[in-house]
Amino acid sequence: MGTQVETTRHPPKTFRYVRGYPLVGNLPDFTKDRLSLLQRMAREDDICGMHFGPFPGILFNKPEHVQSILVEHAYDFDKGLAIHHVFRPVIGDGIFSSEGDFHRHQRKLIAPPFQPRHIASYADIMGHFGEQIQQSWTDGAVIDINRHMTNLTMSIIGKALFDADVFTETDELGAAMTIITEYVAHALSMLLPPPYSWPTPRNLRMHKAVQVVRNRIQRFIDERYTNSTGRNDFLSILLQARDEEGNPMSAEQVMAECATLFGAGHETTATALSWTWYLLCQHPERYQKVQQEVDSVLQGRTPTYDDLARLPYCLQVFKEAMRLYPPAYAFSRRALRDVEIDSYRVPKGRVVLIAPYTMHRREEYFPDSEKFDPERFTPEREKRLPRYAYLPFGAGPRICIGMYFAMMEGHLLLATLAQRVSFSLVPGQATLPDPVHHLALRPADAVHVVVKKRDYLSA
Repeated sequence: MGTQVETTRHPPKTFRYVRGYPLVGNLPDFTKDRLSLLQRMAREDDICGMHFGPFPGILFNKPEHVQSILVEHAYDFDKGLAIHHVFRPVIGDGIFSSEGDFHRHQRKLIAPPFQPRHIASYADIMGHFGEQIQQSWTDGAVIDINRHMTNLTMSIIGKALFDADVFTETDELGAAMTIITEYVAHALSMLLPPPYSWPTPRNLRMHKAVQVVRNRIQRFIDERYTNSTGRNDFLSILLQARDEEGNPMSAEQVMAECATLFGAGHETTATALSWTWYLLCQHPERYQKVQQEVDSVLQGRTPTYDDLARLPYCLQVFKEAMRLYPPAYAFSRRALRDVEIDSYRVPKGRVVLIAPYTMHRREEYFPDSEKFDPERFTPEREKRLPRYAYLPFGAGPRICIGMYFAMMEGHLLLATLAQRVSFSLVPGQATLPDPVHHLALRPADAVHVVVKKRDYLSA
C-alpha cells in the first residue's frame, strides 16, 4: 500500500513596488522617462511592481516569466482595457487588438501569406525599393535616415499589401499614419484619455487621419472587386480567405486587418533599420565588416532571397540593433482570472508588463549589455541563449505575425543599401529613443546622416 505524502501549500511570494509619488504613483516617470523607470524596476528585482496612479502593475523580467505569461497562460490574459479602448474605435478589431476565439479565428485566416515559403516571394520587391531609394540620394546629401527608412518600408508594405506603388504617395498617407500612431501612443500614456467620440482638437485631427487611411484602403478593396486579375498581394489573399464554414471576412474586418498590417508593417522595421544605421555609423569597424561581406557576396548585384544565407553578418547586425532598441520595447497583459507566475499570485484584473528593453539588458545573457556587439548572434552563441531571453517580436500564440517578413526585409535592405552607400552621422546630434510619442521605439528627433556613394569595385 502506497504512502500518502502530505504536501504543504506555501503562501504566494511577495514583491516590492518601485518608489513613486503620492496619489499618482509612477505615472509621471512612465510618461516622461519610461525606459529609465523600466530599468529601475528591473534593477530592483526580477519581479517588481509599479503604480499607474491608483492602478498597480507588475513587471516580470525573466525568460521563464515570458514563457509562463505569453505561452503557457496565453489565454489567461488579454491585451487589457487601454488597448481595447484606444485601438478598437480607431482601427477596428484587427489582429492586434482582437481577443479569444475571434483572435484565433482571424489569426488562422491571416497566417498563410506570412509563412516563410510565401514571404520569400516578396524579396524582389524589397530589393527593388531599396535600390530605388538610394538612387534618389546624391553624393554628399544630408538626409534624415529615420524619415527615409519610414518612406522605404511604407512603400514596401504598400506594394506587398495592396500591389500599389505608394512611394510617391507617402506624404498624405505617411502624415495620416503618423497622426494615428502618435495619437495611440499618447492615449496609452494617459491614465484616462478622453473618449474618441469627444470633439477635442487631437480627436478631430485623428478622425481626419483615420478617414484618409480608410478611404485609401477602400479604393484598393474596390479595385480588387472590379478587377479580378490574380495577384499575389496580401489584400487579394485576405479577400479570398475562407474559414472552415466557407465564410469570407466581413468588409469591415478586411478594413481593420489592412489598417493594422499597414501601420505595424512599416513602423517597426523602419525603426529597427534607423537604429541599425545609427549604430553602424558609431562603430566603423562593424560597418566595414558589413560592407566587406556584401561586396564579396553580391559583387554589385541586388540581393535576392537566396543570397541571405550567405550574408550572416548582416543578419547578426540587424538582430543586435533590435536587441539594444527593440521596436516593441514593452507590452502589457491583463489577467482574466487569478494566475500564479513563478509562485507569485497575479490577481484577476491585474496588469503585467514584459519589457524586451530590460530583458535584452540582462547581463547574465548579454554581458556588457549596452555594448553594440553583433558577435552575440553568431549561430553558436545564439543557441546558448535561454529561450525568450531575446524577444523582439514577442512570444506564444500572439507572436508578431509579420516576424518573418520583418526579418527578411531588414536583412535585405541592410545588404542592399550597405553595398551602394555609406552613411556618416552629422556631428553634434544627441540621438535618444522616444517611447512616449511613438508606438515603436523610434529616435526622439531626426537622425541626420551624410550619404557617400560607393562603388563596390573600388571599395
